[in-house]
Amino acid sequence: MKISQHGLDLLIAREGKRNTVYLDTVGKPTVGVGHMDESLVVGDVWTDEQVEATLQADLARFEDAINDSVTVGLEPYQFDALVSFAFNVGVGAFKSSTLLKKINLHRFEEAALQFDRWNIPAEITRRRNGEREQFAGRHFVAQYP
Repeated sequence: MKISQHGLDLLIAREGKRNTVYLDTVGKPTVGVGHMDESLVVGDVWTDEQVEATLQADLARFEDAINDSVTVGLEPYQFDALVSFAFNVGVGAFKSSTLLKKINLHRFEEAALQFDRWNIPAEITRRRNGEREQFAGRHFVAQYP
């Protein structure tokens, strides 16, 4: 599967988009849509084309991680929520998560509750709530064809 346009729009809204390299909340150089790289120089400016190309490359990594790790069928909104989650916590954290274990046991309601375990730092609570609701299909199903 690939992230849908609706899922991508939500991910960008959650991550934000910046063309100027900045230090994120933990001091890592970041640019575009949450792209981190220690070789980035704070203050450098990227074009929209550079941001888009990097976002597509980053997305492919997370899409592949979901596709490789999830052994049960997913609805598009569930896949999108998992891409957003993994994009934020990282592939390794996703692959070792209880969230993934619950999904692979086809225990989707229990899996949705696992998003609440990842509300650190507190500023991330709104994002996790959105990902949980998206995964559960609440208010999002109508957005998918």
